[in-house]
Amino acid sequence: FRETQIRDGLHIFGQAPEGEGLINLLVAMMRFEAPNRPSIRRAILESMGLNYDKILDNPTDFNPRFSKTNGELLDLATHIALDIMTEILKRASVDTISQISDREILEVCRSIIGGKYAKKWTEKEEQKLLDSIRFGISLIPKVQEVRNEMENLFSGFEGTYIEPGPAGSIIRGRIDVLPTGRNFYAVDPLRIPTPAAWQVGMKLAEELIKFYKEKNGSYPENIGFVEWCIDPFRADGEGVAQILYTMGTRPVWDESGVVKDVEVIPLKELGRPRIDCTVRVDGIFRDTMPNLMELIDKAVRKVAFLDEPLEHNFIKKHVIEMMKILDKSTEDKDKIFRKATYRVFSEKPGTVGDGVNYAVYASAWKEKDDLAEVWIDWGSYAYGEGVRGESAHRELVSLLKSVNVTYEKLESDDFDTLDCCCFYGYHGGFTCAAETVSGKKVEVYFGDTRDPERPSVREMKEEMERTARTRLLNPAWIEGKKRHGYKGAVDISERVGRVYGWAATADIVENWVFDGIVDTFVADKEMREWFKENNPWALEEIARRLLETVERGIYKADEEHIQ
Repeated sequence: FRETQIRDGLHIFGQAPEGEGLINLLVAMMRFEAPNRPSIRRAILESMGLNYDKILDNPTDFNPRFSKTNGELLDLATHIALDIMTEILKRASVDTISQISDREILEVCRSIIGGKYAKKWTEKEEQKLLDSIRFGISLIPKVQEVRNEMENLFSGFEGTYIEPGPAGSIIRGRIDVLPTGRNFYAVDPLRIPTPAAWQVGMKLAEELIKFYKEKNGSYPENIGFVEWCIDPFRADGEGVAQILYTMGTRPVWDESGVVKDVEVIPLKELGRPRIDCTVRVDGIFRDTMPNLMELIDKAVRKVAFLDEPLEHNFIKKHVIEMMKILDKSTEDKDKIFRKATYRVFSEKPGTVGDGVNYAVYASAWKEKDDLAEVWIDWGSYAYGEGVRGESAHRELVSLLKSVNVTYEKLESDDFDTLDCCCFYGYHGGFTCAAETVSGKKVEVYFGDTRDPERPSVREMKEEMERTARTRLLNPAWIEGKKRHGYKGAVDISERVGRVYGWAATADIVENWVFDGIVDTFVADKEMREWFKENNPWALEEIARRLLETVERGIYKADEEHIQ
């Protein structure tokens, strides 16, 4: 929870953040570490004589010198950074801040970190502080250029030239996306995954397999991956890399960084079985990254051809099982093998979506089987080399029988699993379909690469708890939404609808989350008045969804909360 960055309200088009909002944004960007500059938190904690990496790796350890846990020390470093940037901005305007001297910056640092925390600084420690703070100061004029958004919007209407610029997550180190308002482009698909993303993907694959094995005592045979377009666009293909490594394969790059092929990792080097991967990609990924679907598809077929024991090659095992099912058709063996190796699925060409969200929002379902059927019907189209949206209902259903766990990952706090109905539609729907077809409980996991050096995996139920506590039920987040009146109320209402969607599809929402929604938005007199003044229909929708969850037996509400 401490490491979660909380969004404060909404961005107003063409308006640059000011005051506290500007300082919070700067420190959020300064937290990320790059090869040529330290994180502001590293610079601060090392100036206090602490080991930043050990603190990150062991957040619950207690530090007797400061009488704080390592997690609390990270929190302290963030507050010190906010205080430093606040004081520096008091000494100069945003227009003249770049002229502040190193002496003044260090003076501010000493006055705030002070004798209570600091030791005598070495020249190296002083330089780390200066490098990090100078970096933050350098961002200010770029943030101010947000005002160009409106000007460039009208330039677009007039059909005139708009300067291009890259896209990405600024709180994950992609500072080159500033200033916003430019005609942004994404990535070169042929260079995905990048070597850096490959390193993160390998770590994440091992974390996922280890997490499952420690909980269940065995390896998963088939992992259901939800692969979002934001993974290649914003994380350079960490998720794609994870899928390849899970199967025991790796990308091959040419000298210019283009991925030209995929190769098999020997079992001896891999040190574990090859795990099967059933991959559901969204419509934007399907349309913009066909080469990545082909890369995964090629990896599957290479692994399926290997002469290895089936207990060490679950892809081959499931291909053989599926060929027995398909062998009843009149097709030749090559076609049967090709269909048995389908692993990348999406919606029908020309359509976008998972269908499940429509059924959920329209209350057009009675049993979870209905939602499973919708998910399968919408997503049972295969993609790969020479395969562009071939109907593959039988093949997908056959794979769902062996899925042990469903999974998705996100790379920053820019998004969370309540930000869009697609998250529960694709992932929750995947879980619902796998459980319905297999008749067994399926694990639901979430991957976190906010810190690419320390990727982690947890149960989606834990991620829902984190999102509920740090966003939906967090007073600071709610106050940010309230500043925006009607639209803020819409956002709150939509998030409650998505909580319901996750509960309906994947059963990962604890009762206390629904209790918290009732207590915070419905039972609270002040909040009811705010909704009444700004958007009474949003509150009506919240109450209606809550009543539906009670009627369906999803929310086990006591009489007080029902009233």
